[in-house]
Amino acid sequence: MRSMRIALAQINPTVGDLEGNVSKIIDYLQRAKRLDADLIAFPELAVTGYPPEDLLLKSQFIDDNLQALKRIQESVSDITAIVGFVDRKNDIYNAAALMHNKEIIDVYHKMYLPNYGVFDEYRYFQAGVRYPIYRIGDAWIGINICEDIWYPEGPARIQSLAGAEVILNINASPYHIGKGRLREEMLSTRAFDNIVILAYLNTVGGQDELVFDGHSLILDQDGNVIIRGKQFEEDLIIADLNLEGIMMKRLHTARRRQEVMNLEKGTVEKITVSRKKMSHKENRLPVRPKSGYRTFDTMEEVYTALILGTSDYVKKNGFKGVVIGLSGGIDSSLVASIAADALNAQNVNGLFMPSPYTSKGSREDAYALADNLGIRVREVPIDTIMKSYRDALTKDFSGKPSDVTEENLQARIRGNILMAFSNKFGWLVLTTGNKSEMSVGYATLYGDMAGGFAVIKDVPKTMVYQLCKWKNDHADRVIIPERMFTKEPTAELRPGQKDSDTLPPYSVLDPILKAYIEEDRTFEEILSFGYDVEGSRKVIRMIDSSEYKRRQSPPGIKITQKAFGRDRRFPITNRYRGF
Repeated sequence: MRSMRIALAQINPTVGDLEGNVSKIIDYLQRAKRLDADLIAFPELAVTGYPPEDLLLKSQFIDDNLQALKRIQESVSDITAIVGFVDRKNDIYNAAALMHNKEIIDVYHKMYLPNYGVFDEYRYFQAGVRYPIYRIGDAWIGINICEDIWYPEGPARIQSLAGAEVILNINASPYHIGKGRLREEMLSTRAFDNIVILAYLNTVGGQDELVFDGHSLILDQDGNVIIRGKQFEEDLIIADLNLEGIMMKRLHTARRRQEVMNLEKGTVEKITVSRKKMSHKENRLPVRPKSGYRTFDTMEEVYTALILGTSDYVKKNGFKGVVIGLSGGIDSSLVASIAADALNAQNVNGLFMPSPYTSKGSREDAYALADNLGIRVREVPIDTIMKSYRDALTKDFSGKPSDVTEENLQARIRGNILMAFSNKFGWLVLTTGNKSEMSVGYATLYGDMAGGFAVIKDVPKTMVYQLCKWKNDHADRVIIPERMFTKEPTAELRPGQKDSDTLPPYSVLDPILKAYIEEDRTFEEILSFGYDVEGSRKVIRMIDSSEYKRRQSPPGIKITQKAFGRDRRFPITNRYRGF
């Protein structure tokens, strides 16, 4: 029986950590050899980490990446390896090196360069033009990279018509809600249409705003999943691929013959890597496929993405711990819960900073949350500082009524205190604003926006409640105090203040935000969904006029299809109105 044992190294590289990435690659390489794998693959730009962005404009970085690849090359013996790196010829390329017996046999250059959403690969890379396939023992393999697989008539199609039986696609595909299901549907179609086994390898880990979810897949020629990798975790995926059924199915697909005939001669390069039959390892025991990892439901998926994004941002940037302003509200409670899960409770510090307007319930809830999570909480009242600010401004503000100015002073005092603890103890400040608030500017510059990382920046308020409910249900005990689900959302900056004094109910606001921001719906389309004219117009005005605030906000984890910053780029100075 013709077969191949393939290993997919679903690793978590760090951008720019060439030494660390090389060590990790060599470690997984050795693990795959011990399992008698014929071939091991590593993700897109595994050597450099993804995305390296303007590091690619530094010639020394390209040189160092090539030297790192050579060190990997020296470790490749008794196995074939495919490693993502940056190649340099007349230009630079997003590339995959195919190595065998300590030699680089060939290099594939990515052909389809994404230039939308969070991607801007045309800024850096030249597109490839070759469609190589490789004979490795008993099998013909096609290699391509990430975006290449999304095009029905792309490299996978041509490589399969040229005889590739296995298509190996290496990726750095960032997460958003529903991305895993979308990928799997597309991959199933590619495998079925091309009558190939399709091995899809994705990187895993957090990189600034992006989270890579792993969730690698191998599918058979009928589009059925053979094995899945873990979600949001490193994994070494091993599978024995049965190649026998591919030729049989192709023989029974008459339309394919015509397409093969139409394939231009010379379009594809056929390269022999090794003629040594893989049956030489006939004494090895067959791999027992894992029963398969379950796929997460939506809330578990999002919560886990937020944990990974927070953990990697804090650890990869060398912070000792984090500090969070605990208000007794549901947003700060969710951020504290995620941080405790990501970093361990002993590395999470809460600050409760009451003002004269802070309710007894908020105090009780903040302390109850800290106790439930096992995190430390310190109390720093701001009453005296507020009085000092007011006294200092009395002369200049004389005759002016108290308004949002005095409210925002409270938020800025708290921001100063948080940053003081950050400076003194080396803790990263995690901000607690959600996507609904950031959308309409319901946040204070240099106040509650002050900090280093915005964990729930892309999480709508209604989803905040869903995630907190999921956390309690998943823990089988109350972590987020029950009162937080029922009390009126408030910033407590004046007596009796409620979010609804300024904003529509979040159950109304969030669908409007999704329609306008994520779906680019027109004003008329939003009205057609049943929302009132004045309310919708007010929300859109708030969104458009708050771009200057968002531009100054900390980076935060992308979990929706269109996040602020990398995805949605609007001018600050902008007089266009669509109503």
